[in-house]
Amino acid sequence: MARMHSRKRGKSGSTKPASRENPSWVSFNAEEITEAIVNLANAGHSPSEIGIILRDQYGVPDVKAATEKTVQQILREQNLLDEIPEDLMNLVRKSVKLKSHMGENNKDYSAKRGHQLTVSKIRRLVKYYKSKKRLPADWRYTEETAELLAK
Repeated sequence: MARMHSRKRGKSGSTKPASRENPSWVSFNAEEITEAIVNLANAGHSPSEIGIILRDQYGVPDVKAATEKTVQQILREQNLLDEIPEDLMNLVRKSVKLKSHMGENNKDYSAKRGHQLTVSKIRRLVKYYKSKKRLPADWRYTEETAELLAK
């Protein structure tokens, strides 16, 4: 539901700038940014964490404007991208936490509903990633594999 007085109908806060050019005040070139992305990925950071670190610590406002590639495209070229996408993995972890909570609290019906909604999101995302060939065609979500993946 949208906020009553925002006139935005549920849109998130910040908007991207109109110009897609790299600002002149950015002191890094494309090769240095790519090298920083590879180093951060080797240190164990996820693609979204890499974008936040580049923004906050390196002063790079938009990786795509600076390198003409997204963080995920750079990681895919370097073979550093995880086999399971980050958003899907976060939902799997959430599902496992909700399942363990429901094991301890079997009368928590709102948690049961949340788990059902989360599993539904997972299945929709799996269908999308299979169509985009980001996941193998025979990949299936089960609660047993989810527990193994989340560890």
